[in-house]
Amino acid sequence: IDNPDFNELVDALTYVDTAMNAGLVNLFLNGTDQYTVFAPTDAAFQALYAGIPNVDEITDLPANVVLNVLLYHVVEGRRAANSVVPRNNATKNIETLLGTNFTVVNPAFVSADLVGLCCKIEKTSSQSCRYEYLQSCKEF
Repeated sequence: IDNPDFNELVDALTYVDTAMNAGLVNLFLNGTDQYTVFAPTDAAFQALYAGIPNVDEITDLPANVVLNVLLYHVVEGRRAANSVVPRNNATKNIETLLGTNFTVVNPAFVSADLVGLCCKIEKTSSQSCRYEYLQSCKEF
């Protein structure tokens, strides 16, 4: 990933590949499979670390937990923004590679997260979205 906002994500992928031989880096780079990654930024990882005592970096967490968090942020297939963000006052359930669902709600564009956090999803074009973790679900 050639973006300075995703260094922690690259570290997390490398960590689970090294510790568990998970093969995630190859899975995403092989060019034959299509996935949509709701990629947590470095700020999202920092917020996670701040909320867990004695955790300063990704390797302070068990590799299996990190793997589950990563799989929660990935869905099969290429998803354009208009297939993620529902129209009007609708909701959409999205199944992740972890095998669990998250719900996207419109018009607030807020989704319940794996660890009980919420994030705000903003459609930036018909092809892409941007999302950010909120300090609490009450912010939306």
